[in-house]
Amino acid sequence: MTDAAIPPGKPTPAAGAERTDRLRAGLKRRYAREGRFKLYGLLAIGVAVGFLLLLLGRIFDQGHTAFYAHTLTVPVYMDPARIDQAYPQGTNFEQLVAEQQLARLGIADDEQGTQSTAMRGLFSSELKFVAADLIRDRPALIGETVPIPAPLSDDADLYFKGEISRDTPADQRRLSDQQLAWLDGMKADGMVTSHFNSALFTKGDSTEPELAGVLGAVVGSALMLLVTALIALPLGVGAALYLEEFAPKGRITNLIEVNINNLAAVPSIIYGLLGLALFINWMHLPRASPLVGGLVLALMALPTIIIATRSSLKAVPPSIREAALAMGASKTQTLFHHTLPLAMPGVMTGAIISMAHALGETAPLLLIGMVSFVPGIPAGLSEPTGALPSLIYIWENASERAFHERTAAAIMVLLAFMIVMNAAAVLLRRRFERRW
Repeated sequence: MTDAAIPPGKPTPAAGAERTDRLRAGLKRRYAREGRFKLYGLLAIGVAVGFLLLLLGRIFDQGHTAFYAHTLTVPVYMDPARIDQAYPQGTNFEQLVAEQQLARLGIADDEQGTQSTAMRGLFSSELKFVAADLIRDRPALIGETVPIPAPLSDDADLYFKGEISRDTPADQRRLSDQQLAWLDGMKADGMVTSHFNSALFTKGDSTEPELAGVLGAVVGSALMLLVTALIALPLGVGAALYLEEFAPKGRITNLIEVNINNLAAVPSIIYGLLGLALFINWMHLPRASPLVGGLVLALMALPTIIIATRSSLKAVPPSIREAALAMGASKTQTLFHHTLPLAMPGVMTGAIISMAHALGETAPLLLIGMVSFVPGIPAGLSEPTGALPSLIYIWENASERAFHERTAAAIMVLLAFMIVMNAAAVLLRRRFERRW
């Protein structure tokens, strides 16, 4: 018996099997490409996370020591012959403490005062204010021996933090071998204690690292963000509402939209040049003030707020508008009673992100004068002040080594503010977002 003839055009079993094998091989290659693509994505995410952890780890490693400081508690005899009772601040407490410490160690000073000068170098200039305040508050202590918590100098503090080593050649460090021996002896006697460095958060900038804090810069940044929010939010949201809901579509509207999108990509330093020319040179507003800084940051934040608000309005379904209009509501009522409330999560998210972006800007602030040393805490919008980004720039360029750890600490404070603001944006979106 012969096999049945295969009809013309119908594939033979061998051809069908070959075709199946080709399809399986193609699927295998396709799945392999998909697997490689997923692997590349995971590698890219891993590299990005690795660099982020490396950056954050480096910042934390350099800046965590700024959050604690050391104090040397020394017994001081309040000599009535050397203390000015009427004006305690005029007393040379630093020399008094240095001489008594040398006497306690049994070291005689020379005619040039070399030993006392070296001993004074271990204490911060804050010592005279601590002692003067103590005498002013309690005059009865004159003539008695009083333990005074003396703040250490930045170099002595760095030594106890392990940032200055004995192995470093003497000509390459600011503390001599004798000073290091004194510090070791004081620590062995239990006179040195470590504590949380509250001055970092309660004081303004200073020329001495151990006295410098971020409070002035934090207040300056807060005042600038207040001005930015008061100007950029109403103008940005209002412009977006008009362009999206009321403006007639035409060449002028298209031109405005293109320019807004372009302004969002303009480098921030250009806004600094604009603020310098417009607000300082032409309007003669006070240089390096929160008012000028807030105006410059408001100009920079406006395009982002407008774009984010328009995107949120577009995300509201047209049926919401149509239903409101069908019920007799006017276009304005429809916008403010229905469309805008539903778009508010996106509007608030865009506003917070734009504020966080403005908080971290440095270039425009440098051009309007916020690069100079400004001690104290600003009390108004027209007073000279600093900001966290400019303070970081100033401290990083300082010659004293102790400013470098405070630079990293200020970066950590700035990152904390930005993380809080971005987290607030995410929470607001998740809390009020509606899925259509």
